[in-house]
Amino acid sequence: MRRCFRTSTLVRLRIRVIALENLVIALLARAPVQPLDLVREMAADMTQSPGFLDDRMTVRAVDEMLLLLERSGHFRTDAG
Repeated sequence: MRRCFRTSTLVRLRIRVIALENLVIALLARAPVQPLDLVREMAADMTQSPGFLDDRMTVRAVDEMLLLLERSGHFRTDAG
């Protein structure tokens, strides 16, 4: 029973993450240029922080941030 609870909790968490990713993409797609530049700046700062190369989760987080930014570009109407 406990294993089923954990599995269902993880499924619900994954669904919420997918929903949040799509909301972020939608917001970035309609955002002015400044927030988009901020995302790039934050990603660059994260890659330059001490200990960055030792933290695989941070590497993946940076990749995900840039991927969300890229995906939002497909929905932008101002640049292509």
